[in-house]
Amino acid sequence: MTRSVLWLQVGLVLLSVLAVPAAAQQQEDSATVDDAREALSQQEGDEDSTEQLEEVFQAAEKNYSLLQAGRQSLNYSFDYSYSGTQNLDLEVVNSQVRNLDVTPEATHNFTNAFSYDYGFYDNLTLGTRIPLTTKFDTQEDLNVNDVGDISFTARWQPNPHVPGTMSTTLFGTLSSKTGVSPYEIDVNRQLSTGSGYYSIGGGASVSKVLDPVVLFGSGSLRYNHKVEDLKQVRGARLLRELDPGFTLSGSGGFSYSLSYDISLSLSVQLTYNDETVLSFSDGTEATASSQMAGIINMSLGTRISDQTIVNTSVGFGMTRGAPDFTIGFSMPINISGLSESS
Repeated sequence: MTRSVLWLQVGLVLLSVLAVPAAAQQQEDSATVDDAREALSQQEGDEDSTEQLEEVFQAAEKNYSLLQAGRQSLNYSFDYSYSGTQNLDLEVVNSQVRNLDVTPEATHNFTNAFSYDYGFYDNLTLGTRIPLTTKFDTQEDLNVNDVGDISFTARWQPNPHVPGTMSTTLFGTLSSKTGVSPYEIDVNRQLSTGSGYYSIGGGASVSKVLDPVVLFGSGSLRYNHKVEDLKQVRGARLLRELDPGFTLSGSGGFSYSLSYDISLSLSVQLTYNDETVLSFSDGTEATASSQMAGIINMSLGTRISDQTIVNTSVGFGMTRGAPDFTIGFSMPINISGLSESS
């Protein structure tokens, strides 16, 4: 009897020893589950999925392809064009041809241009272009070095760019007549570097990415301002006024990315120039018929650094009013405080 009581007491002691860790482990497991449940539950000040998605959408709404507000960029471009033509200068009076003059021309035009852009808003970029022109006429042994027509441009993107959709940019351009006017020189002894009149225009450009191809196109209409009080001698008459009409242009093409560093582009540009009316001091008028000019361009874009892409291009005239061929080169100028990445 005594031995049985002893074993009973030993068993109770063992059960109490084993029960204490088990109960403690159960309490610890329960506390761990509660802590995990509390950690997974939303705390005060935490963002839910709706707020996170809203932030993503707001960030996408600000994704414009123009320069961001306050950003600046400076670019340099060089263009060469060659035109070989024959100018016919004549006057018809009472069905008789007078002052007939056929003048051959072979003109080489070199243009160095600097373009500056400033991001006024994320979706509005203002810019200007200053060309420096050198022109040679090898037939007449003439040359000129002067500033060309300075232009000002505003580009506005009405809607943010969404990947996979078409991007649209509206633009407006004002061109000055800072260059040497072709209507204020001695045509037999001098060359011009500008158009000779102010012009204002606007249009739209579109693009869409179809990786690895980018499709693009643009169209614009430009009004050319009438010029008065001219005193240019043309044959036996004195030119007094010029009405250059309007200009309608369009272009389209595609760019193909061969790799991260190389891309090829092909585009076609068509320009329609309205008829030009010349008024002379004797009351007569001469009308130059409207003209269509077309040129096809091919360009190669080469990335030489993470932020620098050099573009080289060559173009061929398809109509009589276009240059015979052109060669172009452009690249950004990285100056501290003016570069796009600053």
